[in-house]
Amino acid sequence: MIVFDLACQPAGHRFEGWFGSSEDFAAQKERGLVACPQCGSHDVEKAVMAPRVGRKGNQSGTRNATSPARTPVASEALPPEVAQAMQKLARMQGEALKNSRWVGDDFAEQSRAMHYGERERETIHGEATAEEAHALIDEGIEVAPLPFPVAPPDETN
Repeated sequence: MIVFDLACQPAGHRFEGWFGSSEDFAAQKERGLVACPQCGSHDVEKAVMAPRVGRKGNQSGTRNATSPARTPVASEALPPEVAQAMQKLARMQGEALKNSRWVGDDFAEQSRAMHYGERERETIHGEATAEEAHALIDEGIEVAPLPFPVAPPDETN
């Protein structure tokens, strides 16, 4: 995992994001999955940050006495209205996904097959790149991003 310091462009809110790689960050940002936790803006960029360099094998594990211990800081609580709206959206999405089938990376192909009558219509959800989503829309196929990220069934508890 890699940790990036991120900042939303409109307000400059800074926050931390954990990703599998730099490419994962770029892919998630392109799909609209990265948003500022304070204002919800999707206009998020990597902020300037100091690199985290590991110790050398010959260095002891003790901290330098001049560096202060890091104190955990609690995040600001969301306003009650925002928290309620997020909970309501999560419930609505959960209900919608109960009657939907996960198709993973095959979303664009499955959507086309249903649109062109090559397979029976059903409600599906999965992953598509921004280019695939735009192509589907250009073909007259109705698609919409989900308001929250969805974990594939094999990655949930």
